[in-house]
Amino acid sequence: MKEFSPGDLVEVDTGVGLAYVLVTHDHPSYPTVVRVLSGRHDSRPTDLTALAKGPAHQTVMIPLAGALKRLGVAHEVAATIDISDIAHRFPTFRMPIRDKQGNIVYWWFWDGQGLSYEVDPSEEQNALPLREVTSAERLLALLRQDTE
Repeated sequence: MKEFSPGDLVEVDTGVGLAYVLVTHDHPSYPTVVRVLSGRHDSRPTDLTALAKGPAHQTVMIPLAGALKRLGVAHEVAATIDISDIAHRFPTFRMPIRDKQGNIVYWWFWDGQGLSYEVDPSEEQNALPLREVTSAERLLALLRQDTE
């Protein structure tokens, strides 16, 4: 099974149009980090660099090659993009810490190396992606969403 590398722009045929994910980071202990790019397309856009640098619907951790194989969807690397200006730092993910009743007590923030926490996170911190491994089915749902 072919693994993907940072900078790979992967085109996925969702059955309702083409969608794209940009591989941004590898981590030795976690799955690949990808940006699920906004929009669906009837055909491959001519400016793939602009697409890759455009808005992302979501950033997720996922074992991408295995997920695409499990889904059985047609996919290919459409381009390899220089991502040094869009993904130079590992993204920060958030994770809720709950008490025995299930209430969120505080949030952990993980930047790929260390943890910090916040009891009352800012609006910006609340917008960070969740630290969780996304399922193949969830990825397909994200790719099929019309986000343009």
